[in-house]
Amino acid sequence: MNLVTAEHLTKSYTERLLFDDTDFSIQEGEKIGIIGINGTGKSTLLKIVAGIEEPDQGTVVRGRNLDMGYLPQNPEFVQGDTILESIIRDNEGRDHLWDLESQAKSMLTRVGIFDFEAKVDTLSGGQKKRVALVSTLMSDTDLLILDEPTNHLDSDMAEWLEEYLKRFKGAILMITHDRYFLDSVTNRIVELDKGKLYSYQANYEGYLKLKSERLDMEAATERKRQSILKVELAWMQRGARARSTKQKAHIQRYEALRDQKGPEADKEVELDSLSSRLGRTTVEIEGLCKAYGDKVLIRDFHYIFLKDDRIGIIGPNGSGKSTLMKMIAGWVRPDAGTITTGQTVKIGYFSQENEAMDQDLKVIDYIKNAAEYIKTKEGSISASQMLERFLFPSSVQYTAVSRLSGGEKRRLYLLRILMEAPNVLLLDEPTNDLDIRTLTILEDYLDSFQGIVITVSHDRYFLDRMVRRIFAFEGQGKISQYEGGYTDYQAACETKGPGRQDGGSQKPAKQSLGRTVPGKEMGGVPGQNRPKKLKFTYQEQKDWEVIEEEIQALEERLAWLDQAMEEAARDFVKLNELMKEKEDKETELERKMERWMYLNDLAEQIAAGNLQG
Repeated sequence: MNLVTAEHLTKSYTERLLFDDTDFSIQEGEKIGIIGINGTGKSTLLKIVAGIEEPDQGTVVRGRNLDMGYLPQNPEFVQGDTILESIIRDNEGRDHLWDLESQAKSMLTRVGIFDFEAKVDTLSGGQKKRVALVSTLMSDTDLLILDEPTNHLDSDMAEWLEEYLKRFKGAILMITHDRYFLDSVTNRIVELDKGKLYSYQANYEGYLKLKSERLDMEAATERKRQSILKVELAWMQRGARARSTKQKAHIQRYEALRDQKGPEADKEVELDSLSSRLGRTTVEIEGLCKAYGDKVLIRDFHYIFLKDDRIGIIGPNGSGKSTLMKMIAGWVRPDAGTITTGQTVKIGYFSQENEAMDQDLKVIDYIKNAAEYIKTKEGSISASQMLERFLFPSSVQYTAVSRLSGGEKRRLYLLRILMEAPNVLLLDEPTNDLDIRTLTILEDYLDSFQGIVITVSHDRYFLDRMVRRIFAFEGQGKISQYEGGYTDYQAACETKGPGRQDGGSQKPAKQSLGRTVPGKEMGGVPGQNRPKKLKFTYQEQKDWEVIEEEIQALEERLAWLDQAMEEAARDFVKLNELMKEKEDKETELERKMERWMYLNDLAEQIAAGNLQG
């Protein structure tokens, strides 16, 4: 059943064209992730679907009696409401109002909110977002529209939300930059790119594969066009005698080919490793303690940072992660202990709040206040050129910071930090509001960064990708160290979890495509339940006789399909058919190969058994 259908969507914001005559729809039960560069209109699309904004042109048709729940990027509340009052107000008229309060308290606890009578006016931005998330989830709707639901959630909260949304029976439309979350929850990815919406019936991993195929297809089409254009150009450049007999249709075909636009390559954030030399003394922490009232955040913490350290800091919200970062940066004084920084240490602190970002400044002036030029491997580069590399074209550079989207402000703030060429980078929730493409480039940049990287993050993918050591806040001021990324940390926690006697976690064995091989089970009394002599079943014998020929045939068909796809580059209908067949054949080949491996192992065991007999 179609819940929402949008056709010929066109929408501009100031001089930007966000949607260029594009279409979009949501089916019942779909769980859709919207991705794209910040500032391209992802949040605007959600607002249009929710009926909060209208397109400049086009139509949006919603199903009759469609019930929607909407979580905005920056939620607003009625002044003076308590947390519970706000949730009840938002959900008045719901069928399950009778037990709304108990459900709300249970869900608020899961996202770290325990004072249900606190006034929403007194909450931090992150707490407000979590209260709004609970209120939206309580709405029990046909369609959940969520703008950055994982922001301000710690890892445990994000995992809880992930499981909740996987079980949710309605449709979901959401923006998130958490790649593990997208991969686990979604069954469709929609990419907003240059005013058009591209749909991929897959989770995030599948999207990466399908997008690569789309780009390959576009590149093949462009190669074909250039090849034909070269022939046509040679024809047009013949002598005067040939020109006098040119056919009008032939000339028009040449001109159409000449004027046709090729695929536009995606612009990406380009980052050279901008850093200053780091001397022998880096950052040394000795006996660090910090508490606020009766709440102890850090107790007797010691650490000496190495020159190439990649540290990830994790823990529940409010446990002291950002406080530790601010103490290292010199923004907060410890209660006891010392933090010694070397003379050559130059700290760049990418905080959560975009501190000191003057909203009235022009974009170019905001960067020039940090540095007008920066030295890179390519030589000196101006602030304007660096802005271009960070996807701020000249048309945007002279607009006020206040007119940028939230994600664009984060990207601008990141550029300013890097323009100062730090050698110790403190990144506090860097994945909040940065789009996936920018995150990917930032990760590549950090690979070659000559200095120390310390990051607070709830993003499991980012932690696995970037860090080599975890500092985990475990309550009552204790900070424990774990080697590796987030997945390594999880495995270590399982290993030392309560009730474990074996020193490790046990996972179920991967299922085989064949049958269980007799005689391989452990245990039992010798002589009892003696296995029968090992041999092929009738079906296994039949499969073993023909499977190599079947594999060869599939490989030959795949080679033919590759050739056919190149020849059909301009026939999108035919190309889609060929791509679908290729995907099916690759899946079939993978299954045949696994079956062959099983049968081959079994054949070797049969041969060994016969020799022993």
